[in-house]
Amino acid sequence: MPVDLNDYFNKKSGNGGGGNSGNNRQTPNIEPPDFFKNLGKKAGFLYVLIAIVVILVIAKPFVVINSGEMGIKATAGKFDPIPMNPGFHLFLPFVQTVFIVDTKVRIMNYTSGADQEVTQRGSGIKNKNAISVLDSRGLPVSIDLTVQYKLEPSTAPQTIATWGLAWEDKIINPVVRDVTRNVVGQYPAEELPVLRNVIAAKIDQQIRKNIDAQPGQPVQLLTVQLRNIILPQKIKDQIERVQIAKQEAERTKYEVERANQEAKKKAALATGDANARKIQAQGQANAVKIEADANAYANIEIAKSITPNLLRLRQIEVQGKFNDALQVNKDAKIFLTPGGAVPNIWVDTKNTKEMTSINK
Repeated sequence: MPVDLNDYFNKKSGNGGGGNSGNNRQTPNIEPPDFFKNLGKKAGFLYVLIAIVVILVIAKPFVVINSGEMGIKATAGKFDPIPMNPGFHLFLPFVQTVFIVDTKVRIMNYTSGADQEVTQRGSGIKNKNAISVLDSRGLPVSIDLTVQYKLEPSTAPQTIATWGLAWEDKIINPVVRDVTRNVVGQYPAEELPVLRNVIAAKIDQQIRKNIDAQPGQPVQLLTVQLRNIILPQKIKDQIERVQIAKQEAERTKYEVERANQEAKKKAALATGDANARKIQAQGQANAVKIEADANAYANIEIAKSITPNLLRLRQIEVQGKFNDALQVNKDAKIFLTPGGAVPNIWVDTKNTKEMTSINK
């Protein structure tokens, strides 16, 4: 309540005397506010409230589960079989404990030291050393694999109760290493690169079979990828020599095939030319034969057309022409072929030069 200073000084004036008679100044009597007058009554409630806040901060009886996670509640050490879905959840501190597990896709890489990366906490990726394997002859081989998997949410409490929070190192890792060693150990090292796809399929099949055989099927296996096969150096050198020999054989085979093709081509061209010349010669021969046959046929036909009557007719016609010629040149001499009807030549005796030439 407000304090009246006038009343205060008046009271001090009325109480004059005593040890302070010579001093008129007195300490004022100021009353505190009502809030502070009642503070003693409310202090207990404030202490309780503060204690509750401190307990909540220290005990934290709630948990927030994000997407891709699953909560597993344990009451007095016993796991609740029903998992806690993403969201806000309350629990009893000091009596109950909530374990948050990752149900997203996780990756486990088995890789050599040169390729191994530092695993980032919370990334869902684990890097392991490459899997060392002995081939069928006892030679060391390293295998790089990548396995993708995820925790089965419906059976997560049972899985954690059985295998613990390090479940993937107890379920995934041993199975992958054991299966890889068994499969790869069946083959010699130099055949591994050639049979890569077959080996990858067998590893994938066997790992799935073993993971699914676990009680309660705690893990969903997504993919198994065979990334790399690291062979001993002497096996690499041997494979390289074999590859070079194969390439040389292929090149020689190609050259032989090419030479054979060239020879066949030349033979075909020569055969074609010979056939062309043969056809041409045959054509010419056929043409000559046809022409000869035609001439022979013509001669035969002409011979058939020459009859004795025709010859006598021709003799009469020629004789008539000679008779006409003798009428013009009566000194001409006519020479007849023996037994022939048609004279071969006649000579004008008036031409002394021609006569002399004939006699010679």
